Amino acid sequence: MCDIFVKADPGNYETKAHSIRLHGVVTSIRLEKLFWQVLQEIAARDGMNTNQLISKLSDELIAYRGEIDNFSSFLRVCCLRYLSLMLDGGIALDKSLPLAGAPQASHGATRYLL
Repeated sequence: MCDIFVKADPGNYETKAHSIRLHGVVTSIRLEKLFWQVLQEIAARDGMNTNQLISKLSDELIAYRGEIDNFSSFLRVCCLRYLSLMLDGGIALDKSLPLAGAPQASHGATRYLL
């Protein structure tokens, strides 16, 4: 069973830091390469780049929760939730369809179903 995990490309779990400006402050976010790829896919679905998506998610999370405890973990959960919703039929598998305006998923999802 573990072969499907241990034989994964090590490049996918190599971490990479991205600098981004959130609310006028430059910050660095470190995630594994695979998560950056998923965030790029999510952003592309709504015609954004990754930095725009991350800024939007940050703004929406602050508006909804009032604070951000662990933003990197939140982004990882967003990626997993996105993939899970695609597999469960909660959002379209067609990556050319935007997420904006899609039916909201349950469990307190934000506009982006995350």
